[in-house]
This record gives sequence, structure tokens and C-alpha cells, in this order.
Amino acid sequence: MNTSIYKLLSQSLGFAEKQIEKTIELLDSGATIPFISRYRKEATGSLDEVQIGNIKEAYNKLCETEKRKKFIISTIEEQGKLSEELKQRIDSCWDITELEDIYLPYKPRRRTRAEIAREHGLEPLAKIIMAQKSEKIKTSAARFVTPEIPDEQTAVEGACDIIAEWVSENERARNTIRRCFEHSAVVHAKVIKGKEIEGDKYRDYFEWSEPLRRCASHKILAVRRGENEGILRVSITPDDDTAIERLQQIFIKGSGETSNLVDKAIKDSYKRLLRPSIESEFAAASKEKADNEAIRIFAENVRQLLLAPPLGQKRVLAIDPGFRTGCKVVCLDAQGNLLHNETIYPHPPRQDSVGAARKLTQLVESYKIEAIAIGNGTAGRETEQFVTNLRYDRKIQVFVVSESGASIYSASKVAREEFPEHDVTVRGAVSIGRRLIDPLAELVKIDPKSIGVGQYQHDVDQTKLKKSLDRTIEFCVNSVGVNVNTASKHLLTYISGLGPQLAQNIVDYRKENGDFARRTDLLKVPRMGAKAFEQAAGFLRIPHAQNPLDNSAVHPERYPIVEKMADDLNCTVSDLIENKELKKQLDLKNYISGDVGMPTLSDIIAELDKPGRDPRRYIEMMEFDAKVKTIDDLQEGMILNGIVTNITQFGCFVDIGIKENGLVHISQMADRYISNPAEIVSMHQPVKVRVIGIDRERKRIQLSLKDVS
Repeated sequence: MNTSIYKLLSQSLGFAEKQIEKTIELLDSGATIPFISRYRKEATGSLDEVQIGNIKEAYNKLCETEKRKKFIISTIEEQGKLSEELKQRIDSCWDITELEDIYLPYKPRRRTRAEIAREHGLEPLAKIIMAQKSEKIKTSAARFVTPEIPDEQTAVEGACDIIAEWVSENERARNTIRRCFEHSAVVHAKVIKGKEIEGDKYRDYFEWSEPLRRCASHKILAVRRGENEGILRVSITPDDDTAIERLQQIFIKGSGETSNLVDKAIKDSYKRLLRPSIESEFAAASKEKADNEAIRIFAENVRQLLLAPPLGQKRVLAIDPGFRTGCKVVCLDAQGNLLHNETIYPHPPRQDSVGAARKLTQLVESYKIEAIAIGNGTAGRETEQFVTNLRYDRKIQVFVVSESGASIYSASKVAREEFPEHDVTVRGAVSIGRRLIDPLAELVKIDPKSIGVGQYQHDVDQTKLKKSLDRTIEFCVNSVGVNVNTASKHLLTYISGLGPQLAQNIVDYRKENGDFARRTDLLKVPRMGAKAFEQAAGFLRIPHAQNPLDNSAVHPERYPIVEKMADDLNCTVSDLIENKELKKQLDLKNYISGDVGMPTLSDIIAELDKPGRDPRRYIEMMEFDAKVKTIDDLQEGMILNGIVTNITQFGCFVDIGIKENGLVHISQMADRYISNPAEIVSMHQPVKVRVIGIDRERKRIQLSLKDVS
């Protein structure tokens, strides 16, 4: 490995070179980010999963840059133009923009105007003009008249085309224009004539401009979407006069005829070559920055959704509400298995509220239901009111559950595999119920882009988005851990070191041989090698195992340490777990060894305090205002209960129990300045909001978190 890469990463990321080196060694050996962050803290200096992920990403970028450098050196060498000085400069360059600037004069060209002029032998004339010493330029140009170049004027114009290309490929010139863009570039959007009605949703951007350096990411993504849909024309331009003046200061050496020709070539170069090229750079860079911000927000929202509080293993009756088609009802056992399904019709047009009430109370009694989950879609509020007004033979908790993505799941291959004999309505209702029992286990089956959070997720770099979301899901699944005897293939897929094939093999082995009794039984699963077991074992739980450590986050490789602790205290491992006073007697320094230090030992003790405990918080109950059922029931000044359903760069959206979510703009979140809505709210957080604006025509509701007490 090129040791200069470690140094570069250390400088850019702020970690010690040794931390970088050890982390990259672990990644190269096949270790996953969750495994490294949890079980190799001594090696990395206790870097967390985000820091390790950043190292991996930066390292991969530098490796790509290294490949690019080799290609550039090879290409220039083939042209016979690679000097030792140029090679050294390329070797020492790690900035991709600078690297491409170095390569630009040597890049294989298409037939540009300058290239055609060179083919006609006009480069010597271009050098004469560029030197700005000879003032009898027509005399010099006469020597270049040929059948292809009919007169002196044509020769001069061709030479100026070559000069324009020189200017556009000059590193100093390019960096000068970049600085102009950085300081003064303005992004403009304008509606394309005749597209006003079709593009009404982009009305705010029909005649819009804003300094690029102050333009929020959601605005960049909005105008770029409008551009892609053929509604808007978008451009990024600096102050042209200043930019040309800066170029003149670089290239103009006098005031005579040749200097005037150079000046003309500069202006042509700027307008035709330089500005479009640098504009493309800044368009790409601003889009990438906006993508990164949108992906960051989206990934954080998904993380919070996946780690939403679970109800836990309770028997649930779930309802996918509807009017004309009725409400699909399913009964699930504590593990989320489908026990029963049918349809009730408590709402118009059938209005069989008596029959529906009788059926629901019977189901609650027959299946010993402990909680009811109701989808928040069409007829959700009416169904909630109907259900809460019934009397049951026991105390029943009623929850409204987000339906986002449930229809995607119900029609998916995953759902067909799980419920081949049931239609999409049953599958959708099951998904709603399971989301209440364990949101993480259910949501991993759905494409995160369908969950209904984030901003412009379909407009950002899809490869980068997928990578970020996969990492987010992987983090969530491994931070919680899974019961290997009940987890679905889809949940197991995200466990460190497994993947789809091993996940399927675990499920198949479980079906054929029954539940796993101990972690080491996993080694009997086909294709479960020592490396995969090492990476996965600590994140797989076996409740009620003979060895209580099998239901903890203590890694099997560290069981001997715990057993030594128990021996030293003359007790069993179970005693050590159950008795806090025993653990207090331990001197952890006695258990430090070559690869085990205080970070690992502290993690072990923390885990023994709560083996296998779910790190997610407890679920909260919340009720919407019963008097507010549609937007027409709203009045300014009302204070309502709500649930945060989405967080964006400019604020958050809140479900207040009606079809339309309201927006709390970032300026309405606190009495102080905040730059990030996530400072104030989190996904699915219950909040109190005040209605400050209602646009019934556009179905828009403005809310505030201020003055709600």
C-alpha cells in the first residue's frame, strides 16, 4: 500500500495514520464496518461506524485517483510527451480537478476548430500572435496562405482559434475562472416559453436567481428536476466582465494589433470554451453537494424510522382501513405470524357498524389480542374512532401506524414468497401489524425510497443513495441484533458477514433442523465459514440458550474472558450476569491482554449488565384531536397533537390526523436560530403544533412549534 495515502487520509480526516492503516487492513481482510466498530476497538482506536465508513469512502476515492493517474501517465507516455518533471507532478497530485487540468493539453481531441487550424499548419502563426511582439501580422500571416487557407484573414482567425484553446487549457486561467465562480456565480432559472401551465409546480422558479454559494440544496435539486423535465432553463454564471478582465491580466502584454487579437481570442475562449467548461464543473459540484445533503437527511430519517420503538412480542390485530372496499382485518401472534384474516364494513357505503363491532370484539377475545394497529391512510381516522369507541374484554392499546410503502411491499416478490395464498390487501394489513411489533424487521423488506421520507430522493445519485441506505440499514440491524431463530431472510441479509445466500441458508437450515440451540451451531450451516461466523456471530441472538452469552452482544471469541471472570469470582456466568455486586468486584486491568484492552472489556461489562436488551426506546401513545378530521376543520391558532413524518433541510412535516401533513418551516421551530431541523425534532416524534396558516385551495398547512404551551 502506498503509505502516502495513509498520510493524506490522516490529514483530511483528522485521524492518526496508525488508525487509518489498521482500519484499512481490517477492511481489506474482509471485515465489515459493524464488526470493526464493535469488536476491533483496540486496533482502530475506538473509531465508530461513521468514522470507519468515512475512511473507507475516502480510501476508495484515492484508489480511484491512483488508477486515473496511471492511465494519464500511460496516455502521455504513448504520445512521447512524458518528461520526468511532468511524471513527478502527476505522481504527487491527489486533487482530481488539478489532475484533469494537467492532463487536458494531452487529452486525445475530437476535431475542434483549433485542431483543424493545427492541421492547416497555423500553430506557428498562433505563437507569433501570442508573443505580442510583431505588429505586421498580415505580413506574417501571408506565409500561411494555402489552398485550404485562402487569405491572411482566414489564417489569423485559425491562429486565434488555437490561442483560444490554449487559454482554455491553461491551468492558471482555469483556476482564475473557478475563483470567479466561487465568489460571484449566480444560479438562474427561467421557465421555457409555453411550459407555464405544465410546470405550475415550479412557479417559484419561473424567474429566479440566487448566489450559488448561498443556494440551499433543496433549491438546487428543485431547479435541476425542473430542467430535466423540460420546464426550466438553468444556468450558473459569474460576473463576466470581471472574469474576462482577470484573463486579460494573465495573457495581454501590450496594446498593439497582436494584443488586440489575443484579447479577441480570450473573449472567444471565455464565452465558447472556458465558461461552459467551468460552469459544467460547478453545476456538477453543486448537484453533488445537494445530493450529499439530501442523502444525508434521507439516511438519517430512515435510520430513525428503522430504530423506531417496537411494541415487542404482543398479539396484534391490524387493520388496513377503507370505505367502499371495507377494512381488511388480520390477527397476528406475538411473532407476527398470520392467524386469521377477514373484511369488515363499518363505514359508508355499507355502514355495517354493528356487524363490524361484533366481529372485532370476537376477534380480540378469540385471539387474545393485546394491541390494535390501524393504517393511517384513507378512512384511517374514522376507523380509529370506531375502534376506540368499542368495549373489549381486556385493556387494548390502539396505535395509528404509517402505511408508507405497505402497498409496495404487498405487491412485491418478498410478500408473495411470504404469503403466496393471500392477496395484496391481506399482505398490506399484515405489514401494518408487523410494523407495530417490530418496525425494523418489517421495513427492511421495503425499498427505503418507498418509505416516504426525505427530499428529492429520486433525483439524487442513485448509486450513492443506495450505498448510503444500505450502510444505514446495516448499522441499524447490527446495532439492535436479531434473534437468529425468528429473523426473516431479509433481516438476516443485513447482518455483518452474511448477505443473501448465507441468510437463505440459515433460514433453510432452521426449517430442516429446528431452532439453533447455540451460536456454534451456525457453523453447521452450508457455506458458513470461519470468517463469516466471526463477522456475524456477535450480532445474532439465541434467547433461552444454555449459554446466556449466546443471547448477548459478547462475541464468542471473548467468551473465555467472561468465563475467567466467573472463575475468579467462584461463580457461574449466569451469576455474573444477574448480580451487579459481583461485577463490581472485578478489576478489569487483570484481563487486559495483547489484543484486548479497556474498550473491549468495558463493552463486555456493559453487555453483561443488560444481555440482549433492545437498545430502542419504548413506544409512546398519542391521540389526535377528535374534532379535526379534514382541512376544513382547521382554524388558525389551533394547538394540535401531531407526529413528525418527514424531516427536510427546510423544516419538517407533521401528521395532525388528516389527509394533508402540515409543514413546520425551520424558522418556526424555535425562538433561536437553527441550521438543521434535526436539532429540534426526530422522526415519529410526538409534538404539539400551532396552526399559523391554511391554504385550502392548494391543500397546504403551515404549522409552528413556537408558543404551543
